[in-house]
Formats: sequence, structure tokens, C-alpha cells
Amino acid sequence: MRFILGLLLVAVFVYSLALVLINGTELPVDLWFTQVPAMRLGLLLLLTLVIGIVLGLLIGVQLFRVFQTRWEINRLRKDIEHLRKEQIQSAQFAAAEAAASARHEKTVLDVQSQDRSTPL
Repeated sequence: MRFILGLLLVAVFVYSLALVLINGTELPVDLWFTQVPAMRLGLLLLLTLVIGIVLGLLIGVQLFRVFQTRWEINRLRKDIEHLRKEQIQSAQFAAAEAAASARHEKTVLDVQSQDRSTPL
């Protein structure tokens, strides 16, 4: 992998060098806040390419973070909903068990009281 990356970097460097050497025409450049009297066209192309790549990477990283955060929020919302459903089910189960236990205790008490009231 490092070999391929090194080869790619060498190819980009050779391409950039060739771009600067082939496009040797000098021209004035207005950089919005300042003006350069003469700059090689190849160098200008290379600078704009580098600036575009850097800005694209920075914007891409920020957008990826935004999407990653949204994905995480959606996943957590699903987890919360799932846990709420589990909690409701366990509460219903516990309530049903408590009601059944109360009915059982009442039945046992009724049977015991009937046994005491009947003479032998």
C-alpha cells in the first residue's frame, strides 16, 4: 500500500512539474486583495488545483462529520424507542405477575377462612 501511495505521489509531482514547465506564459493575476504583476500560467494552475483540493477535503470532512452525527442520532433514537418498548413490556409483565400473585393470595386466604368456618 505504501508503494502505491509513493508511486501516486511521484506521479502527481511529475504532473505538477510538467504543468508548470509546459505552461510558461507569464500573465498578470488579480488575487482579489492584491495583484501579482507576472505569474507563470502553470504555477497559477497548480496553485488553484492545490487550493481546490484542500478546500474540497476540508468541506468533505465537515460534511462527513455532519452526516456521521445525523446517522448516530438516528441510531440512538431507534435504540431509545426499542428500550422504551422493552421497558413497557417488562412493566406490563410485572403488573400481570403482581395481579396474579394478589389473586392467588386472596384465593388462599378465602380457602383458609372457609376451612376455619366449617365444623369438623
